[in-house]
Amino acid sequence: MNTTNKFFLAASLLVVGFWFISPNTASASTWARKQRPLTRAELKQAEARLAEMGYRPGRVDGVIDSDTRAALIVFQKWEGSRLTGQLTRTDFDAIMNAEPPQARDSGYRHVEVDLDRQVLLLTDNNGDITRILPVSTGSKKQYNEKGMSGLAYTPSGRFRIYAKIAGWRKSPLGLLYYPNYFSDGLAVHGNPSVPHSPQSHGCIRIPMSAAVEISKALPVGTILLIYDSQSFVSAKDWAEADKQAGQAVIP
Repeated sequence: MNTTNKFFLAASLLVVGFWFISPNTASASTWARKQRPLTRAELKQAEARLAEMGYRPGRVDGVIDSDTRAALIVFQKWEGSRLTGQLTRTDFDAIMNAEPPQARDSGYRHVEVDLDRQVLLLTDNNGDITRILPVSTGSKKQYNEKGMSGLAYTPSGRFRIYAKIAGWRKSPLGLLYYPNYFSDGLAVHGNPSVPHSPQSHGCIRIPMSAAVEISKALPVGTILLIYDSQSFVSAKDWAEADKQAGQAVIP
């Protein structure tokens, strides 16, 4: 083999070696980054971003407490991620690249419940989200308890809060905390148990810590939209009718 051929053979082997080694080196670098623990500064950065997006992680101090974990669960619900309540580097990257949650309907004050994500969205007068909470809705299973039987089902559609009670209310199937009724005895209410999945008899369970706040934010007449990926009904016409009625001048 002459010198020229030896040169080209060596160059070819060098290129091939670089081709196979470089991706592995990059993969190793990516793996090493994902394994590196988050710094206190990065934890604070993630908390600040969660707060900016409306998830309310509590104090932005780089300490993962119960408020932070609750915010992480709601974030993971919204993003369709695995529900862990933990802040790994993968979660950190997801938080820093995420967009704030958006309500399905806009332009008016209302509340929404996303049955797929199992979250409640409270909006302001422009339809922008001001509060996002975890919920547990109807399990869609048959029940036979306390002399009552039926299908544990939360209906989708558009509703109004038609009645509410401050404090505890004893119902045939259990206690409701600050219930806000929207359909045939079903209510948005506080409950000590808010599983990550649908587990209620049909009501919309929210955390006890948020029940009073949500009750104050849902006066009688408030529009409530309940939907999943297959069903959604806007209530902009209701909101417009309310606006017109409010502007009407009675002689």
